[in-house]
Amino acid sequence: MNETRAPALFESVPNFSEGRNSETINALRRAVEKTPSVRLIDVHSDADHNRSVFTLIGGAAPLRECILNLVATAIEKIDLNTQRGVHPRIGAADVVPFIPLRNATMADAIRLAESTAEAISARFNIPTYLYANAARRSDRTKLSQLRKGNYEKLRGAIRDDPYFEPDFGPRELTAAGATAVGARDFLIAYNVYLNSADVAVAKAIAKKIRESSGGLPALQAVGLPVGGQAQVSTNILDYRATPLKTVFDTVKAEAGRFGTSVARAELVGCLPAAALAGATAADIGLAEPIGDKILDRYYGGKK
Repeated sequence: MNETRAPALFESVPNFSEGRNSETINALRRAVEKTPSVRLIDVHSDADHNRSVFTLIGGAAPLRECILNLVATAIEKIDLNTQRGVHPRIGAADVVPFIPLRNATMADAIRLAESTAEAISARFNIPTYLYANAARRSDRTKLSQLRKGNYEKLRGAIRDDPYFEPDFGPRELTAAGATAVGARDFLIAYNVYLNSADVAVAKAIAKKIRESSGGLPALQAVGLPVGGQAQVSTNILDYRATPLKTVFDTVKAEAGRFGTSVARAELVGCLPAAALAGATAADIGLAEPIGDKILDRYYGGKK
């Protein structure tokens, strides 16, 4: 008896440099609707970061077309010459990662990233970079490497510095900036707010806990001012190496060393159920249940 194999399924988490203008955010939502087979399962917008993170699930071809529709809307609506926020960025459609979910490999995600990056540059004549597992240069795997100095520095560097030569597209920027397209495993964007407005404390904690400073493995962290509070903003690149609860408990302990405490935490986007490792929402500082944030409920988990 022959079994029908379910089609390959991917997650994409495009980030847009707009978190304040509801008209622009709604226009991006409508752009997703042009590809009905792609599911929009979460939107996280933050005014201080001035950034919106969309979480999408779909097959390769529909997702690529959906991303192109989203990039078109972002280019039309977002001007980086006037856009300001605390989050680093190089583009209106700043970053587009692809993650294999079901019946798909990382090699499949890399091919999808490459074809999408090439299509973005061809259709819109903007520079695109490949990063993470799709990177063609070993020194350009991290977004932080591409975001050195933000859009403002990239305007000159893309012409003058060979490091910033794009993988596709022109060596010049318009008001839409550039786009980084990648393939990666699950990344958990997780922010912890302190009962303090002292951003220097958040920056000190971030430096202590991030991997690049000898802290927790597979953890990126920065300190930012958000809504009048100091925030330790983190990306967990491998939840198996550093669970969410470990991040929360470590930030809590470090905050105590500075004479403050943790106020709350938030998830940006979604996460696989396995990333909780038995922890409850309260265990990781979340005030609300996180059932809608669990990726597995939307596609049934890894097969």
